[in-house]
Amino acid sequence: MIEALIALAVIAVSLAAIASVIAENIRGTEVVEARLGLIQAARALLTALPDRNQVAQGELRGEIGSERWRIDVLPFVADFVDPGKPTAWVPQTIVLRLQAPSGEIIRLDTVRLRRNDGAGR
Repeated sequence: MIEALIALAVIAVSLAAIASVIAENIRGTEVVEARLGLIQAARALLTALPDRNQVAQGELRGEIGSERWRIDVLPFVADFVDPGKPTAWVPQTIVLRLQAPSGEIIRLDTVRLRRNDGAGR
């Protein structure tokens, strides 16, 4: 009888440990799914940006699905770029910030080239 109780106790502890691992996996899967949803929304936003010559410096805001987004178009600043030198292309910094209803935020920074209409070619 005591052996059966010990065996049941060992089984109960084992099942509790397995249940804990399964619960952690489920939480991890939910986090990954939420992150993938944000990444898909970010890709859709970047793909839907207007033509490079139509994107002016400033801020764009909106919602896609249940996520809120903001795109900032800023001048590209770097030590190796001479702003006084005439070039055919002007780099712009594009900063995409996307927030899920859960509060999770994803931020993507990229650089986009815009044709410089005032440059001497």
